[in-house]
Amino acid sequence: MSSAGGDKYQYLAAISVNIISISYGAFCGWPSSSFLELSAENSPLDTGPLTPTDQGWVASNICLGGLVGTFLFAWLADKIGRKWCLMWMALPNLLGWVIIPFARNPMHLIIARFVGGAAGGGCFTVIPIYIAELASDNIRGILGVFLVLTCNFGLVLAFILGYYFNYAQVSWIVSSLSFVFVGCFWFMPETPQHLAKTNKIEEAEHSLRYYRNIKSNPAKELSEELQLELQKLRTTEKTAADDDDDDGAAAGATWSDFAEGKTRKAFLIGLGLISFNQLCGCFAMLNYTAVIFEQAGSSLPPTVAAIIVGVIQLLGTYTSTVLVERLGRKILLLVSAVGIGLGQTVMGTYSYCQVLGKPVASFSWVPIAGFSFMLFLAAVGLLSLPFLVVSEIMPQKMRSSALMILMSTLWLISTCTIKLMPVFTANLGMHGTVFMFASLSFLAAIFIAIFVPETKGRTVEAILANL
Repeated sequence: MSSAGGDKYQYLAAISVNIISISYGAFCGWPSSSFLELSAENSPLDTGPLTPTDQGWVASNICLGGLVGTFLFAWLADKIGRKWCLMWMALPNLLGWVIIPFARNPMHLIIARFVGGAAGGGCFTVIPIYIAELASDNIRGILGVFLVLTCNFGLVLAFILGYYFNYAQVSWIVSSLSFVFVGCFWFMPETPQHLAKTNKIEEAEHSLRYYRNIKSNPAKELSEELQLELQKLRTTEKTAADDDDDDGAAAGATWSDFAEGKTRKAFLIGLGLISFNQLCGCFAMLNYTAVIFEQAGSSLPPTVAAIIVGVIQLLGTYTSTVLVERLGRKILLLVSAVGIGLGQTVMGTYSYCQVLGKPVASFSWVPIAGFSFMLFLAAVGLLSLPFLVVSEIMPQKMRSSALMILMSTLWLISTCTIKLMPVFTANLGMHGTVFMFASLSFLAAIFIAIFVPETKGRTVEAILANL
């Protein structure tokens, strides 16, 4: 344990900050059932039913909003601190939901998705930084996976609410999470590292004691590990003070910081993980859930199929939470990448046999099993852990800048894969597209095996020293 007082306030902080992730996850899942209602003949929109083109723009604009939100909130995280940056994130999150019930045409929905997506960009950029800076080494992995776990919970929540309520009612219900988030997170202190970086060393020590659940005892009564953490805060303060003359250089990274050998390698590892997070195709293929179930001859309604898929992802992420501090990050990432590739290979083989006219009707369960297997293992590792690992391997000074660049790359790749899926399937067929993603998943496994370090229970300094 990191302290005699336990880790309960770290868990409390992680749960509180990720309430907004539940809301964003629901935002991601909202189109699944809502598009059925909005594209029907009796669509509530003044302009009539949503066309497939409109649906594509409404769905994908969340990624463009995420790209803008990544830059905005990464900048704010250094300017006003992690806590207040996250507090301001509740505003676009709320607006994204409130605009939807008043939407009268596709453009209104596109704007709502863009605004809500900006909050999502902030979630996946700032929350990993916040967790990395407050968590003890022994539970950092568990707290880091909460981001994707709560996001998937929000996804399932949207699917279930969409089954019982209309699209506007779902928006009003989930919008209440923004107020719950502000009410719970308001009482959390700023991270110790950011306070020390801004020369607030006394507040930094109070923050560290709060998150370690230790009263204001003299330092000599603290454990050796905590005394070391306090010493690091004082070192951070001195470094920041030395840099004060350099027009705010202490607040952010410079290009020369990225040019340093080990830092550059850490950044490139992060770039590889973030890229494969999308290039494995799992996120893009979620858009084809209904098609896959239909091709398999399933009689399940699309809303029920979506709920099943959401629950599979939620179970996979929960498994990751349980195992991340027992097995480590690297083994979970490796197993996940290989498993994704195998699941996609099974799906591609079934689809190719259909194209060849083979009698596969009796094996209609195969694509559903392969799809479920793929999603489960994706949630265990490659879709959930890259955000944690990136925040662990980057030095504190350039963590915000690095995550801003990496998350911007993720949103760009995500937008491209979603928009190009119809092009891939038209030219390569569904089987060719799935085989392409399988190849990239196996390539991700090779990359992880060779380059990604194990970060479980290790400090940033120790991780960088071994790169």
